[in-house]
Amino acid sequence: MSGKFLHCPASKRVPTMHRILIFAAFTLLCMTSVSVIADEHDSMKAVLVTGASSGIGEKITETLANNGFYVYATARKDEDLERLDAMENVSSVRLDVTIPQQINAAAAFVESQGRGLWGVVNNAGVAFYGPLSDGPESELMLTFDINVYGPYRVNRAFLPMLIASGGRTTTISSISAFIPGNSGSYSMSKAAVEGYTDTLANELEPKGVHVSAVEPGAFKSEIVDKLKARAFELAESGEMELDEDTRKALEESAANRQTMKEPTEVAEAVLTLMTTDNPKRRYMVTPNAEQADITIRSAMQRMLELNEDQPYEYDREGLIKMLDELLAEE
Repeated sequence: MSGKFLHCPASKRVPTMHRILIFAAFTLLCMTSVSVIADEHDSMKAVLVTGASSGIGEKITETLANNGFYVYATARKDEDLERLDAMENVSSVRLDVTIPQQINAAAAFVESQGRGLWGVVNNAGVAFYGPLSDGPESELMLTFDINVYGPYRVNRAFLPMLIASGGRTTTISSISAFIPGNSGSYSMSKAAVEGYTDTLANELEPKGVHVSAVEPGAFKSEIVDKLKARAFELAESGEMELDEDTRKALEESAANRQTMKEPTEVAEAVLTLMTTDNPKRRYMVTPNAEQADITIRSAMQRMLELNEDQPYEYDREGLIKMLDELLAEE
């Protein structure tokens, strides 16, 4: 039975005793049906998704809710909370990942619902345009506050519930961790997420909690629109310089982003890691083969740079042997 509300039809005009019996039967039916709905919801595994108001976060919320999960979808604005709350198998939760009080309140709310918590999806994130050499330091600090310290804070707050369920937590990283783009602070933050993922995974494995990272390529989202708007705002305030060519490039980039593929494959990767018996540490999800090739080549180039001109350097044969051994472990 689906639907958040159940309507029970009124009785017809029949003799008094019959009406009483019919009313009692309908009341019992309604109570039983509502109980079934409550039981269905209570038996669902629950997942918290941060930054669920748009783009990747919204798609993840929809995909999980449509595939047997109860989702606590977080957002900051009233209109987003109302829209998310109207979805089937979804409860909206006000949450700004930079405000510890809101994180603690969200954890208390989820715990009070009695479903427990199977998973956390740390999706909330931002990107800012600006060179690291002379861009505003405030933008770098804010990027890390949301993209790195946000998952750190959220995971810590919800960890007792994840340990209790033997559940899973994942952070939406990016191939930008391997391929720096025109947002140095964003690439830095996602590289930090990669290190955080590996360290946390080692810490939580003995406690039965799996940790992973999902690394999307360039899918349709509002992140570049917000990046452009913030860059123009900083330029207007005199905190950053933008020449006409850069302004035009940002306009084109934001427009192009809206023509890209919907992030359905990213959401499906999250669904997989939340349901499979053997979740992976990393899930790279790119919209095309070109982005996948660039990312893998970049990672391999980094490996070659690590190996080159060091006292224990591997030759080609040694590298291939190591690769074969790692592939055999998969």
